[in-house]
Amino acid sequence: MKIVTLDVRAPGESMQDFVRAWKTESAEKSARISFATPELLWQVLTARRWELLKALCGADPISIREAARRVGRDVKAVHGDVIALLNAGVLERVEDGRIVFPFDAVKIEFLLQAA
Repeated sequence: MKIVTLDVRAPGESMQDFVRAWKTESAEKSARISFATPELLWQVLTARRWELLKALCGADPISIREAARRVGRDVKAVHGDVIALLNAGVLERVEDGRIVFPFDAVKIEFLLQAA
């Protein structure tokens, strides 16, 4: 099962993990997409976009029109959400222009602690 973890970490910490993975050439079945703040995570991962990810999770590449049909929304609105998720690195576009969420599961990880 290919899992992606969406987390909140400082950019330097994310870069350290990248360097460590590069040096060890580890081929993990999980990936990590990091956001600098919880606010940025929630700005990118809105309720509508989360619904879209659920519809795409584990699916083959599909068109934006098909994605809109699966979530029962307007194509133009879904297109805007797809662009935001592509820009954040959450979705990928394949050669023929279709989109894919190349993971079977999503894990969200962050810590809220007292100030």
